[in-house]
Amino acid sequence: MFLLFVFASISIVFSFLCSVWEAVLLSITPAYTEVKLKEGGFLGNKLKEFKENIDRPLSAILTLNTVAHTVGAMGVGAQAASIWKDSIWGWDIDLFGYYSFFLGMEVIVAVIMTMAILYISEIFPKTIGANYWRSLAPFTVRSLNIVIKFLYPLVWFSQQITKFLKNDKSKSVLSRADFTAMTDIAEKGGELKQNESKIIRNLLGFNKILAKDVMTPRTVVVAADETMTIREFYEKNKNLRFSRVPLFQDSKDHITGYFLKDKLLASLIEKKDEDQLSSIKRELIVVNDKYPIPDLFNQFMEKREHIALVVGDFGGMAGIASLEDVIETLLGLEIVDEYDGIEDMQILARQKWEKRAKELGLIKKNDNEKKD
Repeated sequence: MFLLFVFASISIVFSFLCSVWEAVLLSITPAYTEVKLKEGGFLGNKLKEFKENIDRPLSAILTLNTVAHTVGAMGVGAQAASIWKDSIWGWDIDLFGYYSFFLGMEVIVAVIMTMAILYISEIFPKTIGANYWRSLAPFTVRSLNIVIKFLYPLVWFSQQITKFLKNDKSKSVLSRADFTAMTDIAEKGGELKQNESKIIRNLLGFNKILAKDVMTPRTVVVAADETMTIREFYEKNKNLRFSRVPLFQDSKDHITGYFLKDKLLASLIEKKDEDQLSSIKRELIVVNDKYPIPDLFNQFMEKREHIALVVGDFGGMAGIASLEDVIETLLGLEIVDEYDGIEDMQILARQKWEKRAKELGLIKKNDNEKKD
């Protein structure tokens, strides 16, 4: 009887440890690993080693777990057969009078052992490991390091078998969808504020946004003829709220550059008011309306510019995109200064188009507009 309990205890204890190790190892996040790695020491270096070569610790865990289950089952079975070999202990089971059998102690011991392994060495320890992995991580790393050294030949053999099934290391284990899900979880858990999680989600979707999605449409862009004099433009636009104004030659479809409002005011002070606007013209970044916003942002940073001309497929002006537009997209907010009368220029452009379309009869007027 003593040996039966010894074999059962050894099997369950080692299986319990293996289940805890496995749950903890698979629950440790890349962020936690990086933090411990920056702190230095044994734990960080080993965690990085385990995460980069995950099949090594897993092979050690599964090898020890299999040995524990096999040896434990054989030992318990052999002891049960020896103890109750000639025993009449058990129950006669009668199933509705059609089938009957004798349930001996060997079968009872096997059922108890199975249930013990299922709950005590599988379900309970894996739940503990998944919930308390931070606290158990140091113990797991140190104990697994010993197990790997002790079972090195078997671990090495397992690695040779599984190395052909490993994923391409160049691929990230985390996708954009994973980061979005983690952001939602962090917001619900209180680790991130709502505005912080909003910015992260906007950043993750940044690569899908094009210049046409953020630009100020052509119909509401304020532009000036480059042949106009500085004084003439100023007299007509004394309350101009834009700091950068595109310049065109003949029509808006032929944008040649832009000028800074500050430069225009400086020219007036310097008595250069009769010069043409072309004299203070600056080069303008030109991009297609399908140009990705991340690339546009990089151009703004590299060239230290704030606006870009957005053109359509046939080269005509589609609108103007600014650094402010890009940042608004990232933050998910409209940046409105004290001089802005309209928050969204795209909405204004739509309203103007609808008004013009109604006047031309392209779309129907509503009842209120008919009365007016």
